[in-house]
Amino acid sequence: MSIGGVDTPVTTASTHTPLRIGIVGLGYIGSYVGDQFNRHPDAEVAAVCDLDAVRLASVGDQFVVDDAHRYESYTAMLEDAPLDAVLVGTPHTLHYEQVVAALDRGLHVYCDKPLTTDLKRARDLADRSEAGEEVLMVGYQRHLQTAFWTARDRFAPESEDGTDPTWLTASITQGWIEDSADTWRLDPDLSGGGFLYDTGSHVLDGVLWSTGLEPESVRASMDFHDDDQRIDRRAHLDVRFANGATGTFSFLGDAPAVREHIHVWDDEGAVYLEGKQWRSRRVFEIDTESAEYHPYIDPRRERSRADAFLESVMEGREPPATARDALAVTALTEAAYASARRGERIPVEL
Repeated sequence: MSIGGVDTPVTTASTHTPLRIGIVGLGYIGSYVGDQFNRHPDAEVAAVCDLDAVRLASVGDQFVVDDAHRYESYTAMLEDAPLDAVLVGTPHTLHYEQVVAALDRGLHVYCDKPLTTDLKRARDLADRSEAGEEVLMVGYQRHLQTAFWTARDRFAPESEDGTDPTWLTASITQGWIEDSADTWRLDPDLSGGGFLYDTGSHVLDGVLWSTGLEPESVRASMDFHDDDQRIDRRAHLDVRFANGATGTFSFLGDAPAVREHIHVWDDEGAVYLEGKQWRSRRVFEIDTESAEYHPYIDPRRERSRADAFLESVMEGREPPATARDALAVTALTEAAYASARRGERIPVEL
């Protein structure tokens, strides 16, 4: 049962045949979200895939997957394992090929963010998902957080108090460069970019989804970690939106702590979202007299990513974060990188 975008907790008993999940990529996302599926009464981890033999054995044991369904090749897993859905938790630039392969086999897909780092491929996946019957959910978990639902309700066109945002600021900090040392995240052929395409992607998505704003153009500046200017460590975006609103985004990937701050202003005041580390965000409403109101937030009632995906599959409805949502993020991100390298304002090609 959903109330204001927040569902009541999933019960421990199941009346459904468990959905058979195959996991491609057993790093953090594959293991963390995979464990949500493994513990869920409506799901079963039926196969796992990773190039790292040690990780494959360890996670395979953790999820009690028999040796015959542990694979080093995702194509072999798709051909051989009896599956209903696939979790894609691989490096960013590999997502497209793996998502397409799963969809072509009629499988539902949960894919980590960003869905893809190529605009043409992002459009293709958005079109595929809307034309097909399979669920394609993207790992933008802010769509499951009550704080962002509160902001979305304020700006929804159908809302009784619906208003248009006029100006916004958003920022996030993290010790991302240090955290990513010696990993694929600092290899642009696998990551597709730097801090903006990784943690920053969540902030872009959270703002665009909760406000309904469509980015029209962007002027960006970046400090790069590499000589080829592909891995950004700091990024600043000045965005113009189709409704006339403007906004700034700042991303600092070599900070000592994780903090997120978002202010969205309209004619009635503002919504302010903030949080630290990876905990659920808090939300405040600011009125025209600068008074603050604190809507009640109970993060214990927020759905997990596995909950949301399984509900979408079993009920045949659109997932919380769609390929169309992801397309908007990719379009803005690609335009921002182009702007930073050229030193000029770039249109966002949605």
